[in-house]
Amino acid sequence: MQSPARQGGLPKLVQAVLDSLAHPDLRRKLLFTFMILVIFRFMAVMPIPGVDTGALQTRFDQDPLLGMLDMFSGGALRNLSIVALGVYPYITSSIIMQLLVPVIPQLQRLAREGDEGRNKINQYTHYLMVPLAMFQGYGQLMLLSRSQGNLPAAIHDISLSGGDLLPTLSMLITLTAGTVFLVWLGELITERGIGNGISIIIFAGIVSGVPAALYRNHEVFGFNSIIILAILTVAVTYFIVYVTEAFRNIPVQYSRSIFRGGKVYRQSGGTHIPLRVNSTGMIPLIFAMAIMVFPGTVASYFDNSFANSVRDWFNPGGDQWWFYWSAYFLCVVGFTLFYGMITFQQQNIPENLQKQGGFIPGIRPGKPTATYLDGVQSRLAWGGAIFLGLVAVMPLAGIVLTGASVGNAQTLMVISSAGLLIVVGVVLDTMRQMEAQLLMRHYEGFIK
Repeated sequence: MQSPARQGGLPKLVQAVLDSLAHPDLRRKLLFTFMILVIFRFMAVMPIPGVDTGALQTRFDQDPLLGMLDMFSGGALRNLSIVALGVYPYITSSIIMQLLVPVIPQLQRLAREGDEGRNKINQYTHYLMVPLAMFQGYGQLMLLSRSQGNLPAAIHDISLSGGDLLPTLSMLITLTAGTVFLVWLGELITERGIGNGISIIIFAGIVSGVPAALYRNHEVFGFNSIIILAILTVAVTYFIVYVTEAFRNIPVQYSRSIFRGGKVYRQSGGTHIPLRVNSTGMIPLIFAMAIMVFPGTVASYFDNSFANSVRDWFNPGGDQWWFYWSAYFLCVVGFTLFYGMITFQQQNIPENLQKQGGFIPGIRPGKPTATYLDGVQSRLAWGGAIFLGLVAVMPLAGIVLTGASVGNAQTLMVISSAGLLIVVGVVLDTMRQMEAQLLMRHYEGFIK
């Protein structure tokens, strides 16, 4: 029987939220998640000592290479706060461990040991995160401590020797501790709150920067351009949701023998394996952005004609913008195909089917099944790769529609392509978890 409020015609989404807040357990999870995000946002505006905030804002307004790192820090890098590194070292560590699992036999054995093995791999991921955070923190401090053309230095000289040693070490330790603390907060959300904690922290950082980005864009491009960009963002969001939720069902039959009353009976049942078009999520975009940012970041340490040329070639708003966006598109496509192949092989679907007595109708078990599934996954991976490549170059569509200059490509988009993909993915994942919680309590949820 429907509740009176539901009979009154309240929108389903609003009513589902009210139902969630009405249940003590769900309300506690939601409030806990909100409390953690408030702590994160307080930490994101607490700068480390010795920062020239005016020079820092100038660097971020004029250097698009810092945009990607700032996104994964949740806007904390723009303030050079104690959590300026964000969760990016942890993401990098996770990617490295995922790539090492199929290569190192010891990690392969751990991956097959169930929860205990996965916990051990997760522990190694945390260990690897610490030196990565130290290395990344030193690189960012070096980048911000040097003036480049009309970009002023944002902090004092950074050095691991002489009188600057102790201040540099204190900054590195602070930044690394901030990353460890932020990852711990994300895991608390996963354990006691709603959704994936790491993703929600990134989501909160991206969304928190939208009002300021809207204000900057309104000043630079005007109201009409903002309307065009809003329509483009809605269209791309629909495109992302449509492809993210798209999958192909592979029919599977199971046949089992049951002994009953001294006789053998054979039972059969059917199900399906859902193979997603975009099975890699945002990981290829992170790979591609890291590759495209790295040469320009290294070149920023030097001041000569070759270094300036490298920075121009790897600058989305430079004179060689066509090279950057073409290379970015190809990197996204290549990494999507590569990462999709690795993750699919780690699932061992043909082997698991054979162990469980399952088979695909019309396909022999064993190697023929593996060949068939590899072919289907390969075709789907190409669709997902082209999809992510188009999402990656979304700012170019904004340039064409608004008539803005290529130099404003990064400023133009209120939320970058990777950021939009993250936001959509986090919202969908959180909605599914909320749906499951509501269905457990006999409520209607977000998704019909």
